[in-house]
Amino acid sequence: MRPGNNRGIALVLTLMVVALITAMVVEFAYGVYVSTSALHNWQASQQLSLAARSATQLAARLIVEKTALTPTYTYPAVFENSQKIPFEEIEGTISIRIEDENARFNLNTLVSPNGMIEDKDAYPAFIRLLNALNLKPEIADRIVDWIDSDSTPRVQGSEDGAKNRPLDSVDELLTIPGIDAEAFERLQPYVTIYGSRFFNINTASIPVLMSLPGDMDRGMAENIVHYRELTPLQKQSDILNVTGFTTAGYQMQGHFNVMSSTFRVVATATSGDIKRIIESVMDISGSVRTVKYWREY
Repeated sequence: MRPGNNRGIALVLTLMVVALITAMVVEFAYGVYVSTSALHNWQASQQLSLAARSATQLAARLIVEKTALTPTYTYPAVFENSQKIPFEEIEGTISIRIEDENARFNLNTLVSPNGMIEDKDAYPAFIRLLNALNLKPEIADRIVDWIDSDSTPRVQGSEDGAKNRPLDSVDELLTIPGIDAEAFERLQPYVTIYGSRFFNINTASIPVLMSLPGDMDRGMAENIVHYRELTPLQKQSDILNVTGFTTAGYQMQGHFNVMSSTFRVVATATSGDIKRIIESVMDISGSVRTVKYWREY
């Protein structure tokens, strides 16, 4: 073999070795970058998690202090606040959203706790809510069949795959035969699975107010809203002070509350593209705060 050919082969081998080393260095550098980035994201995620937990505790304290100062819960049905994270180690924002679960209709009250008997007050109230939202009344029957323990369908197909237990979340409505996404989207803001059978008249929206018994219409519900903006109802008999409520006011007493005890808290901590959210539901009706639901993601 001629010397020129040897030099050509040596050059090719040298180039191949250099290319291989370069690839190895690039791969190593990328691996270090990914590991370092992953470590940074994990550290930031942990810090954001702590911030969200602190915000949740703060929200719980605010709720307890507010209800202690004012027996009647007069916050709006939804309260939101956002500010810079007060930790020097991380740049970002923390937001708190407090939702009054007692401003909504509790779907699980449609069936008695033993799972056998339809609640004779809650069922017609829910029918009135559905009418206020221009939804089909048969939705009430489908939810009752999903919850109750019997196997007798109230409407066609309503017992197909029925759970025969209370709802675990409002999103579960999407799994009930006959309830489509459009109906769910319209109903979801006004219902819950937490709290008592009676909603808080001081925070309930107009459609929920329209679920009250008597000759309740939108105009009367609007009168309640206007009245409570100036003077929250302190007791049930205060309904008689609202314009237009006479005999109907007497019929409505015993079908609502004037204060709240169950709240949903959503704490969101954000830094750049990293976010941690803690969603919880707490009951403050007893001497000890009870957490009904907790989810971090």
